[in-house]
Amino acid sequence: MSTRARNNLGGMVWAYAVLAVFAFVSVYPITRIITVSLRPGDRLLSTSLEFIPDGATLDNYRTLLFETPFLRWLFNSMLVSVVVTITGVALASTAGYALSRYKFRGRNSMLGGLLITQMFPATMLLLPLYVVLINLKLLDSYLGLVVIYSATALPFCVWQMKGYYDTIPPALEEAARIDGCTPWQAFYRVIFPLAAPALVITALFSFMTAWNEYVVANVVLQDTAMFTLPLGLKMFQNDMSTQWGLYAAGALLVSIPVVGLFLVLSRYLISGLTLGAVKG
Repeated sequence: MSTRARNNLGGMVWAYAVLAVFAFVSVYPITRIITVSLRPGDRLLSTSLEFIPDGATLDNYRTLLFETPFLRWLFNSMLVSVVVTITGVALASTAGYALSRYKFRGRNSMLGGLLITQMFPATMLLLPLYVVLINLKLLDSYLGLVVIYSATALPFCVWQMKGYYDTIPPALEEAARIDGCTPWQAFYRVIFPLAAPALVITALFSFMTAWNEYVVANVVLQDTAMFTLPLGLKMFQNDMSTQWGLYAAGALLVSIPVVGLFLVLSRYLISGLTLGAVKG
């Protein structure tokens, strides 16, 4: 075996070893959550490392689905997340396009302002946002939650949409205009489909922002009937004890919509759709 071949083999072994370590670190916590959710009773700790514990049962899932308001929390989270996703995609796609294609007074200041808002943690903005919601009479409402989630997610989404539009040749719109399209038709029929990868990222980021968030929801929502999934799962924990079985079962079920959404949208994550679309 030549020296070059031995070096390549050594590099591959190291690469696979590092990947195996990261894969183990990522997967092991999930296997523990599955194990805890299947244990009878409410046991968190055990000396056994079995994936399927002795006396495994689905009682925690049955209790979670039929004896707690879990489905209500699921509906509330889905409603808020879908509205935030639609709002984020609609506003970020159009705002990013305007900032990418048009030169107008205040454009650079607007881009800088959007960037600066990302430097402050969301918890720092809780008090002013709380006051704003009180003045708008949106406290303890889904609309108030949607407004805050959309406001915190939009700066990043607008920036990444603007960056993607910059990579699409303006000549495509010019060709569409020559063929008789209006500016809106050139955007909607030509540019918008080509920006599918960036739109998928925007949709996933907006959905995740609303789906997993706890701190803001805990401040805005006070009616337990309006609780989202993070707030609902927190109810399984109190000062004296924690219902670990229900907590683990809920954590697994909560992850299913996110995984499903990623699997559905991942086929659109294809880069280079515009490569070669224009000569020169």
